[in-house]
Amino acid sequence: MNTGIVVFPGTWSDRDCAHALSDVLGQPARYVDHREERLDDLDLVILPGGFSYGDYLRCGAIARFAPVMEAVTDFANRGGLVLGICNGFQILQEARLLPGALLRNASCEFRCEWVNLRVEQSESAFTLDCRPGQVLRIPISHGEGNFFADPQTLEAIERNGQVVFRYCAPDGRVTAESNPNGSLGNIAGIANAHGNVVGLMPHPERACEDLLGSTDGLALFRSAIHALDRVAV
Repeated sequence: MNTGIVVFPGTWSDRDCAHALSDVLGQPARYVDHREERLDDLDLVILPGGFSYGDYLRCGAIARFAPVMEAVTDFANRGGLVLGICNGFQILQEARLLPGALLRNASCEFRCEWVNLRVEQSESAFTLDCRPGQVLRIPISHGEGNFFADPQTLEAIERNGQVVFRYCAPDGRVTAESNPNGSLGNIAGIANAHGNVVGLMPHPERACEDLLGSTDGLALFRSAIHALDRVAV
């Protein structure tokens, strides 16, 4: 699985993603400059976390117009696997590759902590190795992760099974207390209609080794590997 990790001015979790893929899983990965216009050599594209272009205007609003995003959009529309993590999720929404918006946390505070995620479906390219109802322990680090959508969009996302992860209690119960940012429906991550594009606010790349406190994040990357294996067969 050849992975490209897109680097915008202000991106900072690119090296964490490269470490998870290359050093932990032994998968080839390269950094993709925001000015690149071709992604033909890649199987997976990751938009990592950070503060692209300083988060001016809105998170991801300027990155959306970087030259590489036209290539990312074409890659996604052709069925390529795309994962947006934190700021990457925000960029995917600005690029209209995923619905909804991410607003300032309801607490108006930056939240950096471990959270529990309930897997809502195992049909996306990044949850094939998971089971519905499974609880993953993965950290968050954001100030604007409050998922919002208008009622019609939210209803469509729920109806179509596009909610991939919800914030939950350790036992899997979806509660107000387990919601760290005020997201509608405790939504932590969603997919596009085809399941090849997924965005989530938590950082799976920071939960890939026991030393870090959890290896649950590996499930997303291993699922992508297996999704590509299915295509190759």
